[in-house]
Amino acid sequence: MLGQIGTAEGAAAAEAIAATPGIDGVFVGPSDLAASMGVLGQQTHPDVIAAVHRAFDGVAATGKPVGVNAFDPQAAHAYAEAGARFLLVGADVALVARASY
Repeated sequence: MLGQIGTAEGAAAAEAIAATPGIDGVFVGPSDLAASMGVLGQQTHPDVIAAVHRAFDGVAATGKPVGVNAFDPQAAHAYAEAGARFLLVGADVALVARASY
């Protein structure tokens, strides 16, 4: 089972979340993080990126895999280099929105 982190409080508690019995890995959602941090829609805001990295570090301390949502190619590459073991780089909502132009 994957846990999900989508708040700054969750990012700070990532190690405890990942260490929860039954949790096999953790998915970090920068969009939800941005909203919880008051920077709605700014998934690449420096504070959001820092929170994602805090979550990565906490999950890594447990030896479990961590993944992230990264629609921006540069962000995806940076998160992969920072330790993301799986990446979501598209979503149905974004694909439909792009096709509707």
